[in-house]
Amino acid sequence: MSLVSLENTITLAISVRDRHVSAEWYSTMLGFELIHHIDEAGWSEMKTKTEGVTLGLGEQAKPSPGNTVPVFGIGDIESARGSLEAAGVKFDGATETIEGMVSTATFYDPDGNAMMLAQDLTVPA
Repeated sequence: MSLVSLENTITLAISVRDRHVSAEWYSTMLGFELIHHIDEAGWSEMKTKTEGVTLGLGEQAKPSPGNTVPVFGIGDIESARGSLEAAGVKFDGATETIEGMVSTATFYDPDGNAMMLAQDLTVPA
């Protein structure tokens, strides 16, 4: 049995120079649909053609291609983080929260690959 109970969603986060241009590209080339642009966070999300899979576009002055970070949906980020930390999983800093939107926490697998947990705060718990 696993330490945490993931939801049936995943966000593939990539870094891009211009989220608006990239969103248009993914829409035109692959048929992804824009979910929203969150300008104050430098973040955009696109609905892919795969149920439960979202593409996240993080705006960076100098994007680092190949640095995709899987973002797993979770119902209770604090409980999940506590369970993983108790098992020795390394996290990168504190859990970050954008009130009314999302809480995220980055962690690493044994080989140093970054992963992220994300709790959607737009829906009631």
